[in-house]
Amino acid sequence: MQYTKPMIELVFEIRRRVPADMKPAVKLANPELLDELVLHHRNSKDVICQTLIKELLQLAGDPWDHALADVEHDEAIAKRPRQVTKVYRGQVTLEEAPPKRDGENPRPKRVYRGQVID
Repeated sequence: MQYTKPMIELVFEIRRRVPADMKPAVKLANPELLDELVLHHRNSKDVICQTLIKELLQLAGDPWDHALADVEHDEAIAKRPRQVTKVYRGQVTLEEAPPKRDGENPRPKRVYRGQVID
């Protein structure tokens, strides 16, 4: 999908308003950006953020402008395999993400000089 300038500005504003744990997912390079924003819209209590997401989905076009009203859309998102972008020597590829396991931290542990960093 091609992002227009107003859509890009909305994504930047939404990124400022989402919680810190969701900020890594709110990027233009994320192929599942709009799916994740639909899920966040339903769980969020921030009215301004909900309005910005709704406006972004309306600008996105036909499949997305009705996504907030569809209950089946959540089921379709849950069934579809997640994808992540990998960059190797300038080549960008989409790969299936490993399935999330319950109780595990989705972020890998970072280690600096033998000490785990949070």
